[in-house]
Amino acid sequence: MKDSTPQTIFLSDYTPFGWLIDSVHLTFDLAAHATRVISRIAFRPNPDAPAQQFFLHGKDLTLINARIDGQDIQPDISDEGLSCPVPEGSFIWEAEVEIDPTNNTALEGLYVSNGMYCTQCEAEGFRKITYYPDRPDVMAVFTVEIKGPHPVLLSNGNPQTVGTGHAIWHDPWPKPSYLFALVAGDLVAHSDWFMTASGNKVDLNLWVRPGDEGKCAFGMSALKRAMQWDEQVYGREYDLDVFNIVAVDDFNMGAMENKGLNIFNSSAVLASPETSTDANFERIESIIAHEYFHNWTGNRITCRDWFQLCLKEGLTVFRDAQFTADIRSAPVKRISDVIDLRTRQFPEDDGPLSHPVRPESFQEINNFYTATVYEKGAEVIGMLKRLVGDSAYAEALELYFARYDGQAITIEDWLAVFEDITERDLTQFKRWYSQAGTPRLSVKETYGSGSYTLTFTQHTPPGSYSPDPQPQVIPIDVGLLNANGDEVLETQTLEMTEATQSFTFEGLASRPIPSILRDFSAPVILERDSNNDERAFLLAHDTDPFNRWEAGRALARETLCAMATKGSAPDTRYLDGIRSVLRDKALDPAYRALMLELPTQSELALFMSDRGLTPDPAAIYDAVQSLKQAMAEQLRENLPTILDANIVRQEYKPDAVQSGKRALYGAALALMSRLDDGSLAAMQYAQADNMTLQLGALSCLLEVDKGALELGAFYDQWQDDRLVIDKWFALQITRATPDRAVAVTRALTKHPDFNWKNPNRFRATLGALTGNHAGFHAADGSGYELLADWLIRLDPVNPQTTARMCTAFQTWRRYDASRQALIGAQLDRIAATPDLSGDVTEMITRIKAAA
Repeated sequence: MKDSTPQTIFLSDYTPFGWLIDSVHLTFDLAAHATRVISRIAFRPNPDAPAQQFFLHGKDLTLINARIDGQDIQPDISDEGLSCPVPEGSFIWEAEVEIDPTNNTALEGLYVSNGMYCTQCEAEGFRKITYYPDRPDVMAVFTVEIKGPHPVLLSNGNPQTVGTGHAIWHDPWPKPSYLFALVAGDLVAHSDWFMTASGNKVDLNLWVRPGDEGKCAFGMSALKRAMQWDEQVYGREYDLDVFNIVAVDDFNMGAMENKGLNIFNSSAVLASPETSTDANFERIESIIAHEYFHNWTGNRITCRDWFQLCLKEGLTVFRDAQFTADIRSAPVKRISDVIDLRTRQFPEDDGPLSHPVRPESFQEINNFYTATVYEKGAEVIGMLKRLVGDSAYAEALELYFARYDGQAITIEDWLAVFEDITERDLTQFKRWYSQAGTPRLSVKETYGSGSYTLTFTQHTPPGSYSPDPQPQVIPIDVGLLNANGDEVLETQTLEMTEATQSFTFEGLASRPIPSILRDFSAPVILERDSNNDERAFLLAHDTDPFNRWEAGRALARETLCAMATKGSAPDTRYLDGIRSVLRDKALDPAYRALMLELPTQSELALFMSDRGLTPDPAAIYDAVQSLKQAMAEQLRENLPTILDANIVRQEYKPDAVQSGKRALYGAALALMSRLDDGSLAAMQYAQADNMTLQLGALSCLLEVDKGALELGAFYDQWQDDRLVIDKWFALQITRATPDRAVAVTRALTKHPDFNWKNPNRFRATLGALTGNHAGFHAADGSGYELLADWLIRLDPVNPQTTARMCTAFQTWRRYDASRQALIGAQLDRIAATPDLSGDVTEMITRIKAAA
């Protein structure tokens, strides 16, 4: 089996590279199957590194020649790179290699997407371009010369020479190889400019394929908003003369922050009202901000090694969340982030793929671009800011940028600036980076003679990464309400440091009702004896927007759990509470729309598993459908008013105000469709002038088993738009009933437009199947088998996408013995596949090891 036992790399074994690089000059002579890359690199000994053999990473390269100081050499070449003797002092390394971009289907290094050359070098793709110390702590100034028959030739930094078939780019800022980028092709630019606070004019370009020019305006405006926000909030100005973004159809991730030349998955940057939903617009706005913010938190200051990945990703996710909260709705953004955390990261923490925010070891670094590193990493930043306060946080960030600019650093370096500013010892707080698992926070309460005490106990379940977890620092935001719903204690941050710790509040006239973990102040699971009466009270009265939503979510979970396991009727307290919230016109429509969302079926499965119950996907599905019907009946008299009040009659704008109204309209339409058999949705589909309304109406129709004609019309209308057809594929599968989900997916994999080598189309199809909880977990195992079939087929072509899709199996031990056996058989089948990639081998091995 190829790569069946990949080498394990440990954080504790880190050693600095033995040489520093003063400059890098690369020349590319582009050809579809025989691109020549000439490198000229100035090395000098690193005085801080131990003696070591000179080794350069290289993979899938054909070496033409190599020289040191002009003299030909014959290095020792392996599958991973080359080594050779080198002079004791400074020297010039030169090499010429040949690569085949067209057949690079893994989409790492230099590859071709629809005739356009592009690169993806994070994490270790540069070694597929030329021989180089491909590690993030080796930083150098790059000059890149590109030759090729293409009208547009781009690389990092500022252009020095731009002409037909020839360009030279120079990046004055030292960077690691993972930030290298090159693009060449027939592209057109949507251009603009931005004036920095210091008066420097920056040329901005969004490069797209001909025909996509009309989908660039929003991306450009989002970029300018992000640049202005970063100046105003973090004091960070852009530092080059030009900023380029390129839209690429074939891309494994959302986007990449390469210095001055961001490469984006087309789905993460192209948008128009006709082809993109409000959710698409917000996602694009967030991703553009995220990649731009990396200019300082990731590029100017980068990671010493890949174990520190959360250093740049956690901080930048936190920054893009701040950005979205500032320009849209802070409560809605916070709730949306927590939904995402619980949907993606909590199951990761609870399963065989659990790992700390900063792992201690890895075999394939591509497998650690996870929700734990990104989303939990951002939560850790948020906790730190909450503990030290806004002022100290801002002061620490100023010191961070001043102290580490141009360096590759560690989590210890990051925390040191906060210790220096606040004089706090953050040793215990650092456990958030080193311990895996989601802490469980249980609470008991006592009241007497005006004194109210909350006693918290924290417990993190042990796992392979953290066999003996120790108490962590947990900021717990708490408020207290009286029986009338008045706040008798405004939000206070309690700092928990012990395994068990009590906090007492004096001078209370009556026993209060606590609002605990306001704003989701820590990524923990709160365990507290409560009842649906109290949850309904908090849903009606809590002054904290997050906890008000949380009360409704908890009430929905309890209701659905009882319905799925006991056959109970929907809890009227939940139905009454939701109606009360919807009638409150003072609340943001986007917030009210979130209130109408039920917990995801996978969230309910985790909730039930936590209670020692074995979740039945079919029973959960039936419970959700029944509760949706009950909500529709309960709101029958209110829905027409809500629909009428939230029709947007102005020209379409993807801003917070209009998007919120359309979100509430869409949520109400979904319920109304259960009452009128989809008649209003059919009318809405016919009249829709934007994708939010059109796709929303189609979704409502499919949900009530209607819409066959509209589904065909949708395809006929949009068959030439690849991103819209991704939606068409995904919607059919996510809205399929459990008994049809696998059959629908299988049929779509035979559709002429199913390009399984395109990551977006593969995820829109097989990823959508895994998102149809009851369909994927069909009792006959057909969902598992179909996914395994395609993972085995995709792995030789694109190991990264395959490995990430394997996570669909990570919760397999949660289900009944029959389903476990069926999933186990597919895991064994994948593992036994000849020449399985190292990426997938590691993932399957870890998943199979689940206790």
